[in-house]
Amino acid sequence: MTDWPAQRLAAPDPATYDARQRKIHEAIASGPRGGVRGPLAVWLHRPELAARAQELGRYCRYDSALEPRLSELAILTMARHWGAEYEWFAHKPPALKAGLSPAVIEALRAGSAPPFSDDEERIVHQFARAVLETRQVPDALFAEAEAALGTARLVDLVGVLGYYTLISMTLNVFRISPPDDAERELS
Repeated sequence: MTDWPAQRLAAPDPATYDARQRKIHEAIASGPRGGVRGPLAVWLHRPELAARAQELGRYCRYDSALEPRLSELAILTMARHWGAEYEWFAHKPPALKAGLSPAVIEALRAGSAPPFSDDEERIVHQFARAVLETRQVPDALFAEAEAALGTARLVDLVGVLGYYTLISMTLNVFRISPPDDAERELS
């Protein structure tokens, strides 16, 4: 059992939901996520934020032009950078299922250089790291990413990075942790 820090803000009690909270909860739970957990649950304190964020998140995670393997790589890169344990816990299994290699995932977790055998994976990771470390992307890397990914996937990559920044901030500020029986992987 992991001793996670105390969560600062619990999700609202479903028994106290108003009509809008109930409607948004049902929309999230009936979608591809299959439930309302983590930041989405806490955002229900502000139902309109929850509604809009879940729509953006649904697009970024399930409907973007990025293949799940590349999207999950970007998400795990964000989780590692932010030290967002819940995000790592929630996205490591889908990353493995999408075909991201265990060696790449372990290198991300350990903060070492991932052993990419795929050029698109290398570019997505370098692009994400550049954004995180410098808040910019050098011209040469941008040109390489645009040539390799194309405009649609490049725009969606930036959207995924932005959305998972919001996720990471929410998780860290409100100390939303994985379940108690989850292993701590990023600290």
